[in-house]
Amino acid sequence: MPYGPVMGSPLVLVDVDGVLNPFERPTRGFRRHRCSPNGITFRLWLNSGHGPMLRELAEETGAELAWASYWCDNANEWIAPRVGLPQLPFVPIPRFPGYEEGGTLGSWKARHVASWVAGRPFVWFEDEPDATDCIAAEEGVGDHLLVSTDPMVGLTEQDVERAAGWLRSLDR
Repeated sequence: MPYGPVMGSPLVLVDVDGVLNPFERPTRGFRRHRCSPNGITFRLWLNSGHGPMLRELAEETGAELAWASYWCDNANEWIAPRVGLPQLPFVPIPRFPGYEEGGTLGSWKARHVASWVAGRPFVWFEDEPDATDCIAAEEGVGDHLLVSTDPMVGLTEQDVERAAGWLRSLDR
């Protein structure tokens, strides 16, 4: 069955760096990739098993996958094919303007996520340490679960199982 969005269904939001691309060299299941969005080369560790695991989560729970990362649409070109995901919608998150405004990375991303989800329930795989408090403080955010991943390890089966349990518990 082809994967496709279902309006009104819950969302599964996926960050890239620290979630699909851990900050420490992983021990197994990952391959090194060079990606050059906008002409800037990055070296990433990506696991081709993450895509099927996330697709299965979405299919089994009736959720829609989407990117919630600074990679935005670049994730569809540089990340999705390497981890086994189709083209996904994405939260348009502009580059963080800097700390001079007194914000944090988590609060910056949270305001864009909150606006984009428009009250739909969602799970967000994210590694920013302040994202949980920041998303909860955003006005109009519906039911959600922030699965805080360890940025040194990245996404784990336990993270996905936690998300699946929460998604199955939603009253629909």
